[in-house]
Amino acid sequence: MSQPGMRARRVSKVETFIVTLPRDTPYLGPLAPGESVNERGYIVRKGNGTIYPTVDRSIAVRVTLDDGAHGWGETYGICAPRATCEIINDLLAPVLMGRDPEDVERIWDELYGLMRVRGCGGGFHGDALAALDIALWDLRARGRGLPLSALLGEGPLRPVPGYLSGLPAATLDERVAMAQAWQAQGIDAFKFAAVVSHEGIADEFAALRTALGEDADIMVDLHWKFDAEEAVALGRSLLPYRPRFLEAPVKPELVQELAGVCRAFPGLVAAGEEWYNDYEAALRLPAARLAYIQPEMGHTGITQFRRIAALGARHGALVAPHATIGTGIFLAASLHVSSTLPNLWKHEWQHSVFARNLALLDTDMGCERGVYRLPTGPGLGVTPGAAFWEHARLVA
Repeated sequence: MSQPGMRARRVSKVETFIVTLPRDTPYLGPLAPGESVNERGYIVRKGNGTIYPTVDRSIAVRVTLDDGAHGWGETYGICAPRATCEIINDLLAPVLMGRDPEDVERIWDELYGLMRVRGCGGGFHGDALAALDIALWDLRARGRGLPLSALLGEGPLRPVPGYLSGLPAATLDERVAMAQAWQAQGIDAFKFAAVVSHEGIADEFAALRTALGEDADIMVDLHWKFDAEEAVALGRSLLPYRPRFLEAPVKPELVQELAGVCRAFPGLVAAGEEWYNDYEAALRLPAARLAYIQPEMGHTGITQFRRIAALGARHGALVAPHATIGTGIFLAASLHVSSTLPNLWKHEWQHSVFARNLALLDTDMGCERGVYRLPTGPGLGVTPGAAFWEHARLVA
């Protein structure tokens, strides 16, 4: 509902854009033996059987109101981006017309409910909801002339420290050297990807611990590679190297197996980047006593990011938000919300894409010596710049 003294503003237009940036090196690093690029430009990583594009790609959404104001949202466009655009344009946008952005949380619930009986609680439908939700929150804050963090926060905002994510080099020696170079610039927390740890996960962890010293935080993203027995065996081999956390040890569908790994390693397991909403989180957290939950703004949108974080707090989990590839629009939303969370640990920093992709936007957002600089200005504090329009394609 609109605040007293505010005229109700109504959604009058929704537009979707696919934004594509070429890459010299595929995400996570060079191709491994047996990996190749298919005719649609995708790679199936042998390490976890997951498909990735050879470009950086996301979906941006512009929501315009009847007074001419507009807000921006963004979601995943990594694979089959036109599917998400079609869900927005054909299904969700017509229902959204005429709605007041002040009702954003109710709108999320109603748009989610449209497909409940068809089993569409996440996936492309969830991503579509996330993009619209972010744009509506952007409009809400812009309508008050406030940064989103000021609209959401109670009391002083917290700094948002980042941890370096990914060491996209071909060999273990090169990955260790990359981590050392970042450490020399003031970074003290590092995560490597098991998918491309071709020399062995334990060997890579040992090498990083030796090179980075005892004070560095080191994490590994296991990318759902293992069953519970395998994950526990691997975890035990890593304990001498003092991991900060073990991320995504088993497939997300295997709730009881995740719970078993949490019991084996209390205080060490992180998960949640693939959760779309608090319904999914609530099915897992009572049994799986996670030390860290990792909501991904590109999947959750602001409404569900906050709900998941609150649920995590009730279960004693810290929040270590996931940050995937995008232009920076949904990253800005993630940083704003993160700055208001009492249970924030650190926010993922995808250093190999952050600064390059951020050049698409007009913003003062940044990351220096492992601490994020929140964007200033109203709303998200980001708007598409000239370079954005060189890489964006309207999808009608």
